[in-house]
Amino acid sequence: MTSSASHTADTVDQLQRKLVAAKAENDRLLALMAKKEAQWEAAKQSLFEQLKLAIEGRFGPSTEKYRIEQGDLLINEAEVAVDEEAAAVDDETAAADEEVDTETPAPRKRRTRGGRLALPPELPRVEVVHELPEDVRYCEEDGTELKVIGQEVSEELHVVPARIEVIRHVRLKYGCPACEEGVQIAPAPAKLLPKSNASATLLAYVATAKYQDALPLYRQSQIFARHGADIPRNTLARWMVQTGGRLSPLIEALRRHLLQAALIHMDETTLQVNVEADRKASAPSYMWLQRGGPPGQQVVLFDYDASRAGRVPVRLLGDYAGRLVTDGYEGYAEVVRRNGITHAGCWAHARRKFVEAQKVQPKGKTGKTGKADWALNLIRKLYAVETQAKLFDPEARQTLREQKSRPLITQLRTWLDKSVNQVLPKSALGKALHYLDGQWQRLTRFLDDGMIPLDNNPAENAIRPFVVGRKNWLFSHTPSGAHASASIYSLIETAKANGLSPYEYLQFVFETLPRLGEDDDLDTLLPWHWKDTLPG
Repeated sequence: MTSSASHTADTVDQLQRKLVAAKAENDRLLALMAKKEAQWEAAKQSLFEQLKLAIEGRFGPSTEKYRIEQGDLLINEAEVAVDEEAAAVDDETAAADEEVDTETPAPRKRRTRGGRLALPPELPRVEVVHELPEDVRYCEEDGTELKVIGQEVSEELHVVPARIEVIRHVRLKYGCPACEEGVQIAPAPAKLLPKSNASATLLAYVATAKYQDALPLYRQSQIFARHGADIPRNTLARWMVQTGGRLSPLIEALRRHLLQAALIHMDETTLQVNVEADRKASAPSYMWLQRGGPPGQQVVLFDYDASRAGRVPVRLLGDYAGRLVTDGYEGYAEVVRRNGITHAGCWAHARRKFVEAQKVQPKGKTGKTGKADWALNLIRKLYAVETQAKLFDPEARQTLREQKSRPLITQLRTWLDKSVNQVLPKSALGKALHYLDGQWQRLTRFLDDGMIPLDNNPAENAIRPFVVGRKNWLFSHTPSGAHASASIYSLIETAKANGLSPYEYLQFVFETLPRLGEDDDLDTLLPWHWKDTLPG
């Protein structure tokens, strides 16, 4: 009897253990299923956001202006309040914002639609006087001869089409008619490309058309042919490569000036080079950009390199130890660490990620402001402070930032700490939050230095013409062509940064550079020195 009861108890105990094990396994499977469902949901949401951003990029407006309803500009505090301290900061920041908004200059008045703009006064004028026929210059009443009592003037733009002509350099020879010895001849004019028949004007024209106006060389060849000059594309390409090589000394003079700047902007973009040793034609290469210098003496330099590694900024910056503004790419970390550079981030990049998040955030939040909207509002207010401080000296700008920007940064940090773990990391909003968190130290460095700007837009603006041109001419055939393009882009963008006409500056350089001797100072060719010699 006892043995039977003991056996029954053992059986029940075994069944209970099996039941517990089965329940644990079931819970494990349910947890695994829930985890998988969460992963699938996150993947589905990520794919949906990618699709929506792709459609927006293809068919939406190409602007980063973010869409915020007027009623949301005050921000729904119930959405973002974290504690009483944050609310107190909000009150202080709101007061600062009111001051910023009232001191922000009013937007410029737009020209009335359909109105006619006055023609630029600096354009040359050719007067065409329209006279009355002689037989109608008499009064119909008494026959008295009419006198001029005034005039009506109207203007129209007139274009003189391009004309190709040949300049014949005739060098006269002199000799003694008696002994027929000592023949002398006038020296040949100095040329940028001595063995070519291209003038400095033609080279400047081709370079400006390709590198400023993004007109590929094969199209230029067709245009020249229509004007009666057969210049093959290969010839034009050879001229540009040779021209870029001749500019190397001037580029180095610009580089020396750049590395003396208190602050440098840097950026990089891809470039395809078809024929390069030990590399596939499809392998990405890079065009690096640096920009810096005081107002009126700005330098913009392009440099080609097959790599995007950190050794490239090390090579380009040398022993530079000033301030460096870049995007979030970590390739600059090595030169920053090695040289002790003050490295600042770019708020435009941070804002761009929240703009993308805004485009895919759920709709229908009546009376609420999305997280992306909230971040964009605070970033907008940071830029409003910068607008107010645009003309300030660095010390005054830093003082204003301490008063108005720092409370905004404190508020944004409090919100970020609360929000960064509340969203999926791979979602558009999650990427924006993690980028902001990861770049925080660089992004807030502007608070302690009035010389550091809020973003890297000067570099992006300078590199944009290269990106636009790349869509037209697509690639460089060889590294030498890429280096030549970098040199010519450098001169064109440096001229533009200093308010000069790229074509006129290139023409000046191409005409003057061949006439300089080894001991002549190349600094005389720098844009701000040439600008001083221009007629007022």
